[in-house]
Amino acid sequence: MRLRLMESTLAGGGEKRELPPPFRNPFVHDLRFTTAQKLQIGFMTVTLFPIRLFIAAFMMLLAWPFAFIASVGRSETAVEPQCLWRKLVDVVLRTIMRVMWFAGGFHWISIKGRQAPPAEAPILTLGPHSSYFDAIPVTMTMASIVMKAESKDIPVWGTLIKYIRPVFVSRSDQDSRRKTVEEIKRRARSGGEWPQIMIFPEGTCTNRSCLITFKPGAFIPAVPVQPVVIRYPNKLDTITWTWQGPGAFKILWLTLCQLHNEFEIEYLPIYSPSEEEKKNPALFAHNVRRLMAKALQVPVTDYSFEDCQLATAQGQVRLPVDTCLLEFSKLLRSLGLKRVNWEKLLQDYGKRARSLQGQRLSLEDFGRFLELPVSLELRHMFALFDENEEHSMDVREFVIAFSVVCRPAKTLDTIRLAFQMFGAEQDGAITESELMCILRTALGLGELKVSRLFRAIDEEDSGKISFESFREFVDQHPDFGEQYLYSDSAGFGSSSPSHATNGFCADFSPCEQKKLD
Repeated sequence: MRLRLMESTLAGGGEKRELPPPFRNPFVHDLRFTTAQKLQIGFMTVTLFPIRLFIAAFMMLLAWPFAFIASVGRSETAVEPQCLWRKLVDVVLRTIMRVMWFAGGFHWISIKGRQAPPAEAPILTLGPHSSYFDAIPVTMTMASIVMKAESKDIPVWGTLIKYIRPVFVSRSDQDSRRKTVEEIKRRARSGGEWPQIMIFPEGTCTNRSCLITFKPGAFIPAVPVQPVVIRYPNKLDTITWTWQGPGAFKILWLTLCQLHNEFEIEYLPIYSPSEEEKKNPALFAHNVRRLMAKALQVPVTDYSFEDCQLATAQGQVRLPVDTCLLEFSKLLRSLGLKRVNWEKLLQDYGKRARSLQGQRLSLEDFGRFLELPVSLELRHMFALFDENEEHSMDVREFVIAFSVVCRPAKTLDTIRLAFQMFGAEQDGAITESELMCILRTALGLGELKVSRLFRAIDEEDSGKISFESFREFVDQHPDFGEQYLYSDSAGFGSSSPSHATNGFCADFSPCEQKKLD
């Protein structure tokens, strides 16, 4: 697959121009340190870090009895008038939380703009969402948030969460998503009786390099929202907690080892939806995202929470940082091909691609294969596979990429499908060049060296390997990717591979994604 797209001009002449490369992968955070920074972290680890960690834990425990007392006897479906002692508890809890953040190095917090009252803007939309430190504005405002129901059962933390009256999402309830939206609508349309709801519409953490697609939940109620942008203008970014990068505790450790951590929050003007936006939550979300991106001076991209499945692929054949498959996934959505019944679609594509036996297709033929008209999006998709600009493509490569995007946790199934499409009719075996094409497409790379891997599998030096021999080799060499692919090929980024003992990528299936949505 090509790392850069080539777009044909709509006016004749056949001239092509190179589109800019895709944005930096928003789900990856690569953290590097200078020698001086490493020495500082080492010194802080044995001096300041344990003190800060103790104070933060103590403040959490100190806040617990206040939150517990204030939550006793309170209705979960109605809002009682805020009496004097509850207001006092609210002030005490905000103070305790502020001391906790101060102890963690957030010595002063820059606030721009004015927070609107609940009656004017019942929903606050925050972005970009990049870390659990984004809880700072929640503790500053004591606004409600959307949380998974399991959180309320966590000792201490669950009591603090229940105090801010969150909207709980239950993974065990199949109808939870609809109920959550209905509850958000009920609170948002209460005329300011309920606390404001603070929502991160991106739905997942990114590295703040752009704003990804906003989920529509905050915009379905069709009420005015107040966009809020947050920034961490630190020289060393130890804050960002993405799907691929330092883990939760490492982020906490590194951040508490910084002498000072900066945090900025900016309240933008209230955004009231037009009649068209009230009827179209996706348009409402798109326009609010564009406004927030302008304030942040970052680009927007159509990458979404679904693309985390690709960005978090780990193990022997993890996806590289500059994979084309994120762009491919975005194009699939724009073409309407990421459907609920993708299994049936994949089966049909695989069967028809196998019958073509490597016959190359033109743009028009590709459109007929997908049963889609020729469009700009289809041209971009075609360009990903027309590597040599010969105005033709091998549709088997499209099917491989489609399979990876639809089932990223089942890469072996994708490889099996690829062997079926590329394999010889007699024995289903493939050659070295075909293995290179399969793995290169599955990874979304322009170049990949597989000679060492192929020779290691082809012990009899027959010039061909079967899927059974490939799978057997994978079972015997669970780290074969690092040994036979990563060391020979560029484009895998600077982060070391994540070791996994049982497969190609993280166990994060579309079914699990639906539970999280």
